[in-house]
Amino acid sequence: MTRARILDEAARQVAARGLTAASLGDVAVAVGLSKSGLFKHFDSKEAMQLAVVEQVQQRFTDFIWTPTLDLPHGRPRLEAVFDRWLDWSESEWSEHGCPIVSLSVELDDQPGPLRDQLQKGMMQWRRTLVREFMAMRDPPLSEPEAQSGYFQMKSFVLGHSEARRLMGDPDARRSARAAFHALLERAEKGAA
Repeated sequence: MTRARILDEAARQVAARGLTAASLGDVAVAVGLSKSGLFKHFDSKEAMQLAVVEQVQQRFTDFIWTPTLDLPHGRPRLEAVFDRWLDWSESEWSEHGCPIVSLSVELDDQPGPLRDQLQKGMMQWRRTLVREFMAMRDPPLSEPEAQSGYFQMKSFVLGHSEARRLMGDPDARRSARAAFHALLERAEKGAA
């Protein structure tokens, strides 16, 4: 239970300040522990950071993907995933934005286990959604078409976040959904 509280607080700080700027002392104070108390749950700062990356990725999957598993493959699931992905940044991380985006920016050129863990999860996410794009029609979309669909989908999510958070655009969600709907229409016709 305490470990979960530590990871939740560390993830919140990562979303706000970045992984390296999230200090053990600040996390400890926020959860009512001493710094040495944190080390009862993690061997090192690096072990806690790795656990944060893993926890955020699991939480992302649980929030976005798991609720869509009963939906048919292809467009119905992709539409639900897209809406939940927007919800993820709007409601789950409304205060500081998506920690995965923060981690991606911070770790993209930092070799090591943290980047490896993040990259592994993001590659799995891409493969999963590429399969969903391929399942949109019969015959299936080609792999390059499906990869393009995933790339655009993610671009719309990132664009939505920037428009909403940085630009204060109250219409960001509608714009993102309209762009995604147009992408799905093109993909169904084989022109993603």
